Amino acid sequence: MKSITSFANLYNHVSKLIQSLLEAVEENPEKRWKDKDFRALSVDASTARRQFKRRFGMTFVEYARARRMGLAMKQIRAGKAVIDAQLSTGYESSSGFRDAFSRIMGAAPTKSGHSNILKTSWLDTPLGPMIAISDEKDLYLLEFVDRRGLEREVERLRKKTKSAIIPGRTKPINSIEDELKSYFEGVLMEFKTPIFFLGSPFQRRVWEELKKIPSAETRSYSEIADAIGKPTACRAVAQANGANQIAIVIPCHRVINTNGELGGYGGGLARKKWLINHEKQGI
Repeated sequence: MKSITSFANLYNHVSKLIQSLLEAVEENPEKRWKDKDFRALSVDASTARRQFKRRFGMTFVEYARARRMGLAMKQIRAGKAVIDAQLSTGYESSSGFRDAFSRIMGAAPTKSGHSNILKTSWLDTPLGPMIAISDEKDLYLLEFVDRRGLEREVERLRKKTKSAIIPGRTKPINSIEDELKSYFEGVLMEFKTPIFFLGSPFQRRVWEELKKIPSAETRSYSEIADAIGKPTACRAVAQANGANQIAIVIPCHRVINTNGELGGYGGGLARKKWLINHEKQGI
């Protein structure tokens, strides 16, 4: 089994302030951060807010809240009563817990009048935590929790499917969790978990083409445009690539610029570089 770079080491180019706060969250993910907690670390709260927003697209408090909600999801998944998960993660009232869920997942389940149900779970990976959302048949979303604009993605998903999104486990979520474990161990490079393409016909064509890129290989945006018969649509291909909501499985990390540079990646360029190198080592 190949050793895997830890999430903290992967982002060794971030400031020491961010590193110290990430470590503090992992040491005590249940913590509800107050100004005095920042002072105890000799950290200016406003500086932490700005640096986290610039680096991760969310404030530190939003990140800590998402991590805490993820811990609650895991506890509920393990059979713990919702009220117990609520209290153990620092939410004194059920309304506060629902409001936190709403901020992270787009809508509080108790307030949602939708008949369709999607379930979501927090998945820990060597490159940082991810959120998976699925129904009982297909995976709809798999994203790193620090992806910029994740809350907007989840909200769009909720509205497009007219669904409530609640914590829970499904067969696709169990499947992708197992497959991700094997992927990071270097023993799996082709995913079998069924996925649902929630996008325009053009986006779906691009995503299907991305799935054809063999592991350990890369393609340029122009090569993808040529492959789908739209050689002048490089910009649209790049936009479709960025709109992908199923990270790693639909391998948008395998698409690079024509000049060989990495280009963009919603999960961050450090992750993109790591994923490409990881797949090359697995040959």
